[in-house]
Amino acid sequence: MRVAVSGARGFIGTALCRRLRADGHEVRAIAHAAGSVRLTDEAAVVHLAGLAHRKSPAPGELQRANVDLACEVGNAAASSGAQMIFISSIKVHGEDCDEPLRDTSPFDPQDAYAASKMRAEQALRAMSSLRLTVIRPPLVYGPGVKANFLSLMVALARGWPLPFASIVNRRSFLYVENLADLILRCLGEPGALGRIYLPCDGVPLSTPQLCRDLGQALHTPAHLFHFPPRALELARGARRLTRSLYADSAALLEQLAWRAPVSRAEALRATARWFAAR
Repeated sequence: MRVAVSGARGFIGTALCRRLRADGHEVRAIAHAAGSVRLTDEAAVVHLAGLAHRKSPAPGELQRANVDLACEVGNAAASSGAQMIFISSIKVHGEDCDEPLRDTSPFDPQDAYAASKMRAEQALRAMSSLRLTVIRPPLVYGPGVKANFLSLMVALARGWPLPFASIVNRRSFLYVENLADLILRCLGEPGALGRIYLPCDGVPLSTPQLCRDLGQALHTPAHLFHFPPRALELARGARRLTRSLYADSAALLEQLAWRAPVSRAEALRATARWFAAR
C-alpha cells in the first residue's frame, strides 16, 4: 500500500515510517506548508504533523498548525478517496477523569493544545465524504521521547528525590511502537472507518508506580518522598502528575481484535536502553 505521512520526521513519524517500510508499504512524506498538500495514488494518509510542546505559542499558531493543516489534509484525502488516520489526543477529554475514557466520553479540553485537537476532530468529522479514523493516544513514549517523559527519566537517572509518593491516580501510557502497530492495523480496514480509538499499553499506572517501573528499567531506584498532592498542584502543569487520565481500550479488542503487542516492561526497557546510549 502507498501511504502518505505528515510529520514523518517527528518522534512518532520516524517510528511509524520505519514500521511501514518494514511491512512492505511505500511511504511518502508530505509537506506541511499551507497549500502544499497533494495526494495522488496514496491509499491512505496518516496525519501526525502539528504543534504540541510549545509553552507559549503565538496567537493563531495552534489554529494553523493543528486545525487548518488537518483540514487541508482531510480535504485532499476526501478528494482523492484516500483513508485518513488522524492522530488526536486523549487530552481532548480533559486532565482529570476519574472514570475510564471511551470514544463517547465528552470533550473537555483544558488547554489550548487540547482545544485545537478537538476543533480539528470536529472539522474532519464534518467532512461527509472523508474516510476517517481518529486515534486519541495518551502520553506516547519510547526511544527518542522528549518533553516531560524525558525530563522524568533525567531526574530518575540522576537520583533526584521526587515528591510523588502520596499521589494516588491512574494514567494511561502508550509505547510508540504499539501506536505504530495500531495505525498499521487500521490501514485499509473497513471496520476502522468512522471509528474513534483510545489505545493504551494496558492497565493504567499511578505516577509513583511509573517512577518505580521506569527506575527499574534504568537500573536506578526511584527516590520518592511524601508531599501533599494539592500543594504540588500549585505548580503549573502538575495536574498531569497528580490527576487521573486513563483509557478504556475495550473497543479496540472488540472491533479490531487489537491489543498492544509490546508489553510495558519491555517498552520501558527499550526506552531506557535508548536513554543510556544517548
